[in-house]
Amino acid sequence: MEEFHKVRRLPPYVFEQVNRLKATARSNGADIIDLGMGNPDLPTPKAIVDKLCEVVRDPRTHRYSSSRGIPGLRRAQANYYARRFGVKLNPDTQVVATLGSKEGFANMAQAITAPGDVILCPNPTYPIHAFGFIMSGGVIRSLQAEPDDGFIPALERGIRHSIPKPLALILNYPSNPTALVASLDFYKDVVAFARKNDIIILSDLAYSEIYFDGNPPPSVLQVPGAIDVAVEFTSMSKTFSMPGWRMGFAVGNERLISALTRVKSYLDYGAFTPIQVAAAHALNGDGADIAEVREVYHRRRDVMVDSFGRAGWDIPAPAASMFAWAPIPEPFKHLGSLEFSKLLIEHADVAVAPGVGFGEHGDDFVRLAFVENEHRIRQAARNIKRFLSSSAKQPNNVVSLTARR
Repeated sequence: MEEFHKVRRLPPYVFEQVNRLKATARSNGADIIDLGMGNPDLPTPKAIVDKLCEVVRDPRTHRYSSSRGIPGLRRAQANYYARRFGVKLNPDTQVVATLGSKEGFANMAQAITAPGDVILCPNPTYPIHAFGFIMSGGVIRSLQAEPDDGFIPALERGIRHSIPKPLALILNYPSNPTALVASLDFYKDVVAFARKNDIIILSDLAYSEIYFDGNPPPSVLQVPGAIDVAVEFTSMSKTFSMPGWRMGFAVGNERLISALTRVKSYLDYGAFTPIQVAAAHALNGDGADIAEVREVYHRRRDVMVDSFGRAGWDIPAPAASMFAWAPIPEPFKHLGSLEFSKLLIEHADVAVAPGVGFGEHGDDFVRLAFVENEHRIRQAARNIKRFLSSSAKQPNNVVSLTARR
């Protein structure tokens, strides 16, 4: 039976192949150390959970909620932007609550994309950045992921060689998966380009609070005039260890926020009201919970970089995010990221995310998430050291292992 049109536009989900192999290994008794999915293992702070429990006892909160977010939640997000970035937002017209940043991106794509619209998107990048628009009928033109001197020339080529002219540009810094961080000067250049060429900027800032070098990542909305062309998406999943709560935001340009709000009004009634109240409570806090989460990821990053390095796999230390973007060790690079990821599960009991799942230009890398405790990370390093040592002693093994597939 022929697949439906939109389903045909989506490639097989690369991560599912790794997930199946991981599940099979576990069913056979293997102790798989899962560094693949960016699923925070830390508990949601007690004060946030207590607020949820308090509010949920009121039966009035069990009714339909507000799709765009209850007023107190939108005010809390606006106040957070004022404190953190010095950006003033109108909570009534420039803030909308989303069911995580992923839903926000997907529904923004639905709101603004006409069939054939061109979207400029970094490669590699988080899949929804591209596929939200592909599912909406858009066309992706890939850009380099690095926020360096080559980015604006790449944008200029995108303008010259795209028909029709690109509608929007996706930004994601700190990046998932590469952990790259952008400077405010970079954002200034991009905003100037977008304003000159009438291009929408959609910025994913989900990892703004997970940073390690003492320099908080900026928001594109800090640039004067950015509000004329930009919307930014944030999430509480990582910042407050609330992934299952599905709480995020889109903020910025009033026209774009209005379009997203209208689409959402047809699709959902928003998150459960007690969740929204608890989220507002978190945003209005003193920041201690955020600092604690940040420190945990910082320690895990240091342990991973050190222990994996001593195991023979040098991993660049990311300045931000909860991920390391690790180049595949040279003897295995020719296999590509998916086959290397399978080898790690089968022969090291370690799961990672293959870089090709984030775009073709990620195939020389895998993504490692800081979602296991320090003891488990060291255990993963020991497993990998044995695997690498065994492969080094029998180099033909690398070929024979994949040949059996």
